[in-house]
Amino acid sequence: MSKNVVIFGGSGFLGCYVAEELIKRGYGVTVADIRMSEYLPKKCVFVPCDILDRQKVSELITNDISYVYNFAGMANLDKAVSMPVETIESNIMGNLNILEGCRDKNIERYVYASSAYALSDKGSFYGVSKLASEKLTEEYFRAYGLKFTIIRYGSVYGERAYENNYLYSVLKSAITDKKIVHDRDGQEVREYIHAQDAAVMSADIIESEKYANEHIILTGIERMKRIELFIMIKEILNNDVDIRLNHELNDHHYKITPYSFHPSVCKKLVPNPYIDMGQGILDCIREIHSQGEED
Repeated sequence: MSKNVVIFGGSGFLGCYVAEELIKRGYGVTVADIRMSEYLPKKCVFVPCDILDRQKVSELITNDISYVYNFAGMANLDKAVSMPVETIESNIMGNLNILEGCRDKNIERYVYASSAYALSDKGSFYGVSKLASEKLTEEYFRAYGLKFTIIRYGSVYGERAYENNYLYSVLKSAITDKKIVHDRDGQEVREYIHAQDAAVMSADIIESEKYANEHIILTGIERMKRIELFIMIKEILNNDVDIRLNHELNDHHYKITPYSFHPSVCKKLVPNPYIDMGQGILDCIREIHSQGEED
């Protein structure tokens, strides 16, 4: 008998990939989001839902739901800096509404999509909101026995056009404008993981009890500086790209590591096998070109 899953924020960049992966594995998937995405698999059920609507959230989490994922809320760090109230409401109160909806139900696992910024002095209101939501998730386990897995995602990329798909945005600028403009010095290090790899591991997590009540860092092994990424893109595009580094430091983003000292312990997962970075970039380029041809 297949188990049922609700994915809040399932129309988002990573949520769509996770919905697709879970359907492949035979789960019954309901996506709850403000709007429907063109990337959602046909076999999922879409329900319009704002996570700030506590009653609607509660109605969706019925007793036949086994797993609940939360990918909803503010996902853009720079927007979070300029929109602190909206960020706190969406990321903290929205998460609280979902947790409350799971309370006293037959939920086997609640999966909260957090960020590396949750354990960082960087990240401004975004990092604060993620850490607070992690603490709320932990407390619902202690108080009500709601099992959880908190996933702190690394730098996820893919071939789908989403606002928070950084690499796709860079590629689109390189292809359409023949330039890459970056406001820092390009020395920031990131560990890239393809969204498909991240989705596979996000699904693996609910199928093993060893991840219950754990904090997981989910990242790739493609570790490189931003400038190295830009140069790779330039070479793939036959060197017909102008790279401009403005060197205007934004202190809300980390340079080498997002982590500041914190006493909690977190396990790190990396995909094996994984989608090669070069191949992933080529897939993104093909998708951007196909979108251009359709326009």
